[in-house]
Amino acid sequence: MGKERTAAAATAHAAADPGIIRDYHAHVYYDPAASRARAARLRERVAATFPDASLGRWHDAPVGPHPQSMYQIAFPPALLASFLPWLMLNRDGLTILLHPGTGDAYADHSDHAVWLGGMLPLRLDVLR
Repeated sequence: MGKERTAAAATAHAAADPGIIRDYHAHVYYDPAASRARAARLRERVAATFPDASLGRWHDAPVGPHPQSMYQIAFPPALLASFLPWLMLNRDGLTILLHPGTGDAYADHSDHAVWLGGMLPLRLDVLR
């Protein structure tokens, strides 16, 4: 690749500044009949281990772009380096969507999302 094409490619795909991330959200998915108890145990452990995380309400029915029951855990960027590995090892088989809060809800839930466990089909049209 020539120098001109390399420079053009670098300009076309400029890196986004992670400084735009205000917070992170982890959406913990569960089945009210089959896995709510595991989700509750995880929630209690998060509250005890990460007091700077904010636990959202239980949603036993789909809400927003989320296709099944879930609750949200919001946390500051400074907590990511310790919270993410802990969550990876302690999610107890639950599916979790982790995404940044940049102000672009659509991109945050799609392009910038990370899944722990199986990926669920989000209803992204509600975020447009």
